[in-house]
Amino acid sequence: MRLDRLQITRRLAVGGIAAAVLTMAVPTQVSAASSAAEIEAKSRAALNQLLASNPKAAAVGKKAKGVMVFPKIIKGGFVIAGSSGDGTLFVNGKATRFFNMSSASVGLQAGAQGYGYALFFMNEQKMAETINGASWDAGSDASIAFIDKGAEASLDTANLNKAIYAFAFSQKGLMGGVSLKGSRIKEIHPK
Repeated sequence: MRLDRLQITRRLAVGGIAAAVLTMAVPTQVSAASSAAEIEAKSRAALNQLLASNPKAAAVGKKAKGVMVFPKIIKGGFVIAGSSGDGTLFVNGKATRFFNMSSASVGLQAGAQGYGYALFFMNEQKMAETINGASWDAGSDASIAFIDKGAEASLDTANLNKAIYAFAFSQKGLMGGVSLKGSRIKEIHPK
């Protein structure tokens, strides 16, 4: 069977994407071994940068009872994709607990990307419910308002009626779109 140039090019492209995905999978394993001090420092730096660069996030942050920050989540895949990243829960400016956010999905997707999330808890009851469970299915929680660039313009920070506001930030990479769909959050205990 003889392959034409288009078929060869497609196969090389698929192979290149697969190699990129495998390369991007390495940082998630490395981040899982991070110490509590490293996770806290990266989370605090990411939160400070988000609040300084995004006035709506800063306004929500002033009213929040706590904020869970995942400074770097790595997502990669080809048809089957996965993501993972570690973060910190801050209450009154203090790091109180550590969490991992991960997801898996199947569908038409290829590539790799990195991004961060900040989840602002607007009431203590919802924060307690969320962090005291074995794991939390953030992707199907109706009490979360996901704030992307489009929703940010219409966000009225004077009337915040959702229990949690989620802001994505620092998105880089080849895959399009960031979503909480399929994301699970569970507590971790780094040293």
